[in-house]
This record gives sequence, C-alpha cells and structure tokens, in this order.
Amino acid sequence: MRFDPRGATTMGKRRKQRVDESVSSLTKKQKKHLKEFGEQHPFYDQVSGVEERTQVVELPDSSDEESHSESEAESETENVNVYQQLLATLKHVSDDEEDDDDDDDMEEEVEDDEGAQENEQLTTNADSEDSEEEQELEEEEEDAQEEHETSEAEDKDPAEPGDPAQQDQEEFTDSKLESKFSLETNFLEEGDKGQKSETTEPTSVDSEDPYKKHIDQELEEVNIAQITSNPKATSSMKWPTLGQLVFSSSFKKVHLLKSEKETDLTKLYLHKPLDSTWPIANRSALTGQNERSFFSPLQRELFTIMNSYKDLYYPSRMATAQGEEVRHVYCLHSLNHVLKANSQVLNNNARKKDPKMALDDDDDFRDQGLTRPKVLIVLPFRESALRVVQLLISLLEGSGEKIEVSNKKRFKKEFGSDPGDRPPNLKRPEDYEAIFAGNIDDHFRIGVSVMQKSMRLYSPFYSSDIIIASPLGLRTIIGTEGEKKRDFDFLSSIEILVLDQTDIYLMQNWEHVLHLMSHLNLQPSDSHGVDFSRVRMWNLSNWAKYYRQTLLFSALQDPQINSVFNKHCCNYNGQAAVRNMATSGSISHVMVQLPHVFQRLEADDVLSVIDARFKFFTDKILPQYRDAIMSHTLLYIPSYFDYVRLRNYFKKEELNFTHICEYTDKSGISRARQHFLKGERQFLLVTERFHFYKRYMLKGIRNLIFYELPTYPHFYSEVCNMMTAWNKGEEATWTCTVLYSKYDAQRLATVVGAERTAQMLQSKKNVHLFVTGEND
Repeated sequence: MRFDPRGATTMGKRRKQRVDESVSSLTKKQKKHLKEFGEQHPFYDQVSGVEERTQVVELPDSSDEESHSESEAESETENVNVYQQLLATLKHVSDDEEDDDDDDDMEEEVEDDEGAQENEQLTTNADSEDSEEEQELEEEEEDAQEEHETSEAEDKDPAEPGDPAQQDQEEFTDSKLESKFSLETNFLEEGDKGQKSETTEPTSVDSEDPYKKHIDQELEEVNIAQITSNPKATSSMKWPTLGQLVFSSSFKKVHLLKSEKETDLTKLYLHKPLDSTWPIANRSALTGQNERSFFSPLQRELFTIMNSYKDLYYPSRMATAQGEEVRHVYCLHSLNHVLKANSQVLNNNARKKDPKMALDDDDDFRDQGLTRPKVLIVLPFRESALRVVQLLISLLEGSGEKIEVSNKKRFKKEFGSDPGDRPPNLKRPEDYEAIFAGNIDDHFRIGVSVMQKSMRLYSPFYSSDIIIASPLGLRTIIGTEGEKKRDFDFLSSIEILVLDQTDIYLMQNWEHVLHLMSHLNLQPSDSHGVDFSRVRMWNLSNWAKYYRQTLLFSALQDPQINSVFNKHCCNYNGQAAVRNMATSGSISHVMVQLPHVFQRLEADDVLSVIDARFKFFTDKILPQYRDAIMSHTLLYIPSYFDYVRLRNYFKKEELNFTHICEYTDKSGISRARQHFLKGERQFLLVTERFHFYKRYMLKGIRNLIFYELPTYPHFYSEVCNMMTAWNKGEEATWTCTVLYSKYDAQRLATVVGAERTAQMLQSKKNVHLFVTGEND
C-alpha cells in the first residue's frame, strides 16, 4: 500500500491550525482524539486563506504511548488506516448530501439508530476499542454540527412561537416541500382552469353549492346575540334509515331536510376528482347492495345532512356494523370541503396576478381563515388514522392514476401494525376484535396538506389542511395554563370538526375532549404569517365557532356526549341529532336464569348523585352481603373515582376483598382472580375500563352488584353471562342487584328497554325482574 502525500499534507495543515490552542482547554473527547490521531477532528477545522506550513504537535506526557509524528510516515499501512478511519466518520455526511429522497433519509436514520445501539453493546466488551473510538468520533461530529446549527439559527429570524414541529421531536416537518404545498405561492394547474368550478371568474364555486352558501353567509352582531341567547327551536321527523331525527336551531327557522334519493353525483356538488373516484373508493362499503348506487342508504342520509353544513350527532355508529360506511362518508365530505377551499384560494391567486383584476374590491379575495388548518378529525387509535389516510388517498386517485404522497413509507411504519404481535389464540367478543384491531396506540397527531394532485403527510400544522389526532395527542400539545411550551393557534380556523368513535373517549380520558373543545376557534396569539387582506371578516370578528360544523359519531347515547353536542356546537345552520330509543334492551341477551333487582336511590340533583349512591350502597346494600354466605360477590364499578372510594372504604372496614382495575399488572390480576375463584376473598371490585380493555372471563361469580349501570349496554349481559363459567348447580342462589336513579334514564333504557324504563321511573319503587335465559 502506497502512502498518499496529499493526506499527509492535509493532516499537517490541521495540526497547524491547533498550535495556538492549549491542551488543557480541550474537552475529554478532543484530548482523546488528539492523543490517538495527533490532530483534532476535521469538524473543528477552520477555513483560512493564508497558506500555512506543516508542523507537528508535541503532546505532553505521551512518551510511553504511541503518538503521531512525522516519523510515522515511514509506516505506510498504519497511516493509511488512520486516514480511512477519518473518512469513515464523514461517510454518512456525504451520503445525506447526495440523497434528497425523504423515504431514503428515514431509512438511513433508522439504520443509524440501529448501528448506534450495536456500538453501545460492543463497548461492554474489552476487545471492542475500535468500535468505541468510532462511536466517540461520531458523537464529536454531532456535537460540532449542533454548535454550527445553533450559531446559524442565531443569525436567522426566530422560529414561530409554539410551532408543534419544534416543540416535539417526534413531530416531523417536511420543509423541503413547503413551497410546493404553499397556498400563497401556487396557482391552478393549466388542466384545471377549464373546469366549471375552477375558472378565473370572481366566483370559483357554484353559487348554489352548499359550501359557498355556508361560507359566504355574513352574520351580524344581532344574529350572534340571537344564537347565544335564544332558546333552540326543535322539530322532528323520521327518516327511513336513520330513524327519528331532531332538528334544532336558535338562529334560523327550523327547516326539515328531506332524505336525498339523488343518484347523479354532479348534483351533489362534489369537487373533481371526487365525482369519479368516490364510486371506486366506496365499493368496499357497498358489499351486498345495489351496484348501481353510489351510496348505501345510511351514507345517502348522512351525506344529505353533512352537505347541508348542519351539526350532526349519530349515536348508532357501531364498531361491528356500518363503521366503515360512516368513515367513508365523512372522509368524502371533509376532503370535498378542503378541495373547494383550496381551489378558491388558488383561483384568487391567479386573479390577483392578472392586471385586469387589479381594480376588484379587496373583499372579493377574502377566502381564508387566520390559520390554514380547516378540518380536524379526532380518532381514538392509530389504526383508525391509518384507515382515514388510506381512504383520503384513494379518494384523490383516479382509476389507474396515482397521486404523489410524500412520507408515505414513514407513515405506514409508524401507524401500521405487525400481525404477529397479536396472540394467535386470543378469543374475544366481536366488538372487541373490531375496536382493538391493528395499532392501538392512542397518542398521535399528524398534519396532512393537499395540493391538487399530491398529498403531504407529516406537514407542519400551520401548513396543513387536515389534522388527524387523538385526544391525548392534542392535549399534550395544547398543554395547560402556565406551561411555556403550549400551542393551540392551529385550532383557530377549524371549519369542520369530526369526532369519530366518541364513546371510546369515555374509556380513555374524557377530560381531554373537554379540554380540546374549550380551545377550538379562539383568536390566535400570533399572526403566523397570514395575509390579513385575504382573511374572511367573520374570522377576524372571532365568530369562527358559529360557522364550524361538528360531526359527532358514537356507539351510544351518553349524558357527557350529549352535553358536548348541546353546549359546544353553535353552528348558525342548526343541528341534527338521531334520537332512537331502545326497544328491548340488553337484558334480553342474558343467557342464565337470574333474578335482577333494580334498587332505586334518590338524589336532589345530578351533582349529589355520587354521594347519594355511595351512602345508599354502604348503608343498605353492603350490609346484606357482609355475611360469609354471600361469598363470591363481584362489584362492577363504571367510574374509576368511585372504585378508589370504595376500595378505600373496604380497607377501612377491613373487609375480605380483592380488586382489579385497568392499572393492575398481569400478576396482580392473576392473583385476584385465583383468590376470588377459590373463595379466599369474599368481594372482587372490578372497574368498567378493565372489562373494556381486557374482557377476561371472571369465574366464580355467585352474586353480582352493578354499582352503576354500565356505559355500554351489552356489558350488562356479558358480565351476567360470566356466571355460566362456574356452574355447580347453584343457580337458585345467584343474585344480581343494580343501583340506579332517575338521572340514569338513558342507560336504564338500553338495559331494560324504553317502555319499561318509563314505568320504573314513574313507580319510584324497586323492581324485580326474572330472566329465563332466552328473553326477559
């Protein structure tokens, strides 16, 4: 191997640059590198225009160790190896500069992380000094790069305060495509200018379009006062599929909608290319139905309400049935809204550029909000977000035509799931399989920007059209009062809010939903680069919440969900809610012969129910079960706060009990189940969230107490049917006791039926029901 004199000259120049630095001022890593290679790391080089001589740095206290001097030039092999090691530390820098592909960059980051982990393991071995030195070289390189970036950042303009991409390292910012997806600097493509809805006429959207009517409606202060102060007028009617619909409004006179039977997509005001892609994308949701129809009966009625821009509450969105139909139709409506809004902005960009349009009134160009995000879709799990994004992509892709989707590979990796992660023999109810399919991580948020024939995933929030997130993902970025790093300005101009699978949020943390609703459509604290001459007047007047459409989908009716719909939905177009009463109730699905005793408790108001229930239980119910004869008693508790209160009371009274909640580890669950099954513990306290997330078969139940009616009506029959798992011919001694008040009317109706609920609330007496095992 020949010695390269150019390498020796370069190394000599670097040594000269460090002559004036004292060794004591160097860091520990720098000293080690200087000791091993005779020079500082190349990242500390400084470019100088003065020609410099080659000098050798003499290190103190290094006579016993091998040092790098000019005499080492005689050892050709050793010098070349050192030079190759230096080049190896810079190899991935050159690779990054040559490769601008986002997906390749992400793969390199993953490989770098894996390599770093391998190097960290190798350092534990005594024979891995080379790997340790190489790792420290990379660390020095990163430190130098960070210092360089910091110095550059100080010279540039400061970043926008509260940018979510800068607050959270996990937030991905695709800055390379910022100009491509910018609404301010782009125009309509030539192929789109010939479309009817995308001409350079002042009105880029048909005046009869529901979107145009809704956005262009100019409210006055008198109208806002009517919306906030007037009681809502209601009117109801029955539709073939949705059932009983209640329309309400405090501003306009209530107009009853008619269920559309239109099959011509051109009359539904779908923006291109949705009129051609929707039949293809929705084909999977129409299995077993009329192939000529583009909508299922449920989708047609839901889209009729959505397209009228009324708020919608649909409490029959089951995970096992019609879930995909609902997902398809709200994705269609959301994307249709975004495409129309962006088309209007791009059209006005072209008009402003045209000299003939220079004399137009500036108010004609008011087509934006204070921030760009228009649609917020709140979902419980990453799997739901994955399906929504895949559906949005399919709605933009024509037959045989693919659109450009940036960061798609990263998205599939972070939001997808490995089928091998799920136990193969896990048997759970059908609704459990549907809810917990795929990636069930509940902490995520992602921005999506759409620009004509391309889509960008992981776009910064202030450059996004659609934000898809979980309540927890939004809570961590919204923060609380007093926190330095918090931001919610991106929620200021949300025009469509979609809350899907809202019932699951009751099992996660409902406070996150309330926190989100209180931070929607507030005035932003910063301009975020907006052109105020393009902002609509009702956005400037802080009236955005009166234009926001809220679409709320749930598997059940619950007072907390009803409260959000009634208090936080102020759409001037009014609201439409599906109000179907249960006819039979889940008690009809109990398969064991069991007497059901419904104990009524009295309370003055809703706030006093919690204390009244606790006092009623401890004074009248619990004494009946203290006897050892009433062993194997399961206490089902929906609220975690009630569970903690009862657990502390049982400890204080020194009762023989065990308990399981959603936070109990596997060993604790196993011990509690065994103690209860063998009769070593008389009581077993179980939370509803534990049953929701685990669905374990709890054996050994003889006596069952529902401290409160379950949130999900089918949980009542599921828990009752657990008694069949330990059948020893003692059916005659089994009991089931349920505590309820007049404020539990909705939950009671889903368990025993609407007709029987009305009778029970009127009688004000305890009710004894007996289920034969087939029907009540």
